[in-house]
Parts: sequence; C-alpha cells; structure tokens
Amino acid sequence: MKLGILSTAPRCYSTRRLVAAAKDRGFKVSVVNTLKCSIDLQSGKPDLYYKGKPLADYDAMIPRIGASVTYFGTAVVRQLEQMNVFVANSSGGISNSRDKLRSMQILSRHHIGMPKTTFVRDRADLIPSIERLGGAPVIIKLLEGTQGVGVILADTIKVAEAIIETLQTAKQNVLLQSFVAESKGRDVRAFVVGDRVIGAMRRVAQGDEFRSNVHRGGMVEAVELDEKFNDTAVRAAQIMGLQVAGVDMLEGNDGPQVMEVNSSPGLEGIERATGQDIAGAIIDYCAAHVDFPEMDIRQRLTVSRGYGVCELVIPEGSHFIGKTIADAAFTDLDINILTLYRGKSVIPNPKATRELEPGDRLLCFGKRESMKSLVPAKTRKQREPKIKKLDPSKIEDALTTPNYS
Repeated sequence: MKLGILSTAPRCYSTRRLVAAAKDRGFKVSVVNTLKCSIDLQSGKPDLYYKGKPLADYDAMIPRIGASVTYFGTAVVRQLEQMNVFVANSSGGISNSRDKLRSMQILSRHHIGMPKTTFVRDRADLIPSIERLGGAPVIIKLLEGTQGVGVILADTIKVAEAIIETLQTAKQNVLLQSFVAESKGRDVRAFVVGDRVIGAMRRVAQGDEFRSNVHRGGMVEAVELDEKFNDTAVRAAQIMGLQVAGVDMLEGNDGPQVMEVNSSPGLEGIERATGQDIAGAIIDYCAAHVDFPEMDIRQRLTVSRGYGVCELVIPEGSHFIGKTIADAAFTDLDINILTLYRGKSVIPNPKATRELEPGDRLLCFGKRESMKSLVPAKTRKQREPKIKKLDPSKIEDALTTPNYS
C-alpha cells in the first residue's frame, strides 16, 4: 500500500506517529502538504497536482486538515474522492464536524445525548434563549474555535449579553449551550476508528480553568467506557460521516452528552494516556479498507434521469402498516429500500420479511415518479407548483422604490 498523510505540519506528533506506524508495517508513506496541491478539473478527468507535477498514485490518504485550511483542505479531499482514492475521512464528514452549529444540527435529528443548544442573532431573542436552556450559567462557543479557544463560561445573563454583543460586533457567530454542572472541568474523549472505540481518556481541567483541553493544561488519564458511552461515540462519528474521530462527551446525570466530534483528533494525548498504538490502528484500518474508497452516494445514484434518493415515512393509519416489505411490492415499482430507520434503530438493507410499523422512515432509491405515487394524492396535489400568468403591474410594483413614511 502506498499511503499519503495530507498535512501542513510534517513535524507535529500526530503526523510523525502516522508516518512511523506506516513504515513499521512495511508501507510506502509520504507527507503531502495540503496547501501545495492544485486541483485540475476537466470533463471526465478530475486530477491533482502537487508542487506543479501530477500527484503520484496513492492507494490511500489520511487527511489531517487544520481548522485554518478547512475550505481548501476539504476541496483537496473531495478531489481525491472523485479520483477513487481511499480517504480515511470524507470531505463531507470533515466539513460537518468543523462547523459546531452544523454538527449539532445533524446530531439533533438522532437519538444522541447532547447539551441543550441554541443559536441566536437578534439581541431580543437572547434572554428567552438562555431561559430555554435553563438559565445561567451558560457556555458560549465560537462556531469554528478549536482546542478550547473561543469557549467561554458566562455565570450570569448580564455577562452572557455583554460577551455575545462584543463577539457579534466583531462579526463572530456564537452558540449558546446549557452548562452541565456535574461534569464541570472534565470530559471524556473516545477515539473511534471504523465502528469501534479503540481508546478513551478523561481530561480534567486544572485550577480555576473549566476547559479540560490538553492545550489548556488539562490532565489526562485512561478510562474504560461503558457500553452506552462506546455506542454513543461510534454512532456520533458515523452520523457525522467520519471513520476516524475523537468524540468529546460530558458525563451527565442522564448519560453521555456529545459536545464535539473532531475529524483531526491529536494522537499525543490519547497515546500517552492509554499506552496504545492509536496511529497503528488508523494505518491498519486504511490497509483493510483501501479497496473501498469513500463515495458520494447521492451523487452516484442520481446521475440517471428520473431516478433519485428520498425518504418515505410510514404515518399512522397507512395501509402499509403490518405489511412486509415484500408484500408492499416496492420492487415492482422500481424502488429499492436502502435503510430503515425505526426509533433509535438503523437497519441497513432490511429483509423483505420485515413488517412495517407506524413512524418507520425508509431511505429509498428508485424512480422519482414511483416514489411520488406513494404520497397521498391530496398531499401530492398540494405540493405541485401552480404556474399562473403574471400581471405586468406586479413587475412595475417590485421595481418601484417603496415609501416607508
């Protein structure tokens, strides 16, 4: 296997450990500086250049994309995906994880424990939002902060108002999160590779510092996670579209509360705490999956005219309830069920003998018209756009400067 480490920091601990682990296993490995790549686009031939020359053929690439180069870095990863190179983390997964608001929005649809979170712009909405969180104290977070930078604890509503007003004046977007008091000054990082947690550590803040990040002086210790924490970490990483991730969780009274899913987690803290070869596990995962590169399934499945991907919901009272997937005759309509979502359960490639229940959500691929035909006629009619003749006076009204006096 010829492996590349996509990184702008060849001398940092994580990059050096990945290189050493690959060499220990007899693989060819080199560090590819993300910012020295050039993306070439032409019909039928996506290509990458490195330092002005065509990028050598790589079997796999491990992205280590820093926050400061997220946009260009994910573009390079996306190009590798179009070239069918295996990447340990997808461009979509990296983009999802890098934006705190986006990541919490994605997780909120699923049954994943997370602190109550709100996002506001209008100052008038601030106090009602804090009250919905349970009142002060609250955590204020910059959307793209890393290593604990841009995370502030506001003890009172007045302090929160002042901080947010200052940050918004500086054109910074911020999140508000409820403060999990029972986990103050400590959190757990679970290191996920593939579909399992391969190591975990507890980070504990020192002194008056409430942030437990290692870069803020936090102490680390190895920890054995129970099944609930392990399951939450793996599901959070998979929901975000990441195969290699550091999942940060608070130890709440109600169980694990996911704070963040990191797509480029540092290796130094976790390896020192656990004494485990985390870098080697990442290399082994790449070697085992190199023949199955990441792909944008929606992009691949929707290139045929008239076909697409959609989600069908089985509502209460549906005539499909109690029928098996075979009896529902989806295949006769040229519809394939890719995944069935039932409560907290995710059932890929459900068997034809599985009975449908109220609230089931079916991720389907097939003919769009056939899938539309399953929606009740009344609802379908309401959704159809009605094109009417436009009165020319409407255009004139829109072009006239309004009088607000």
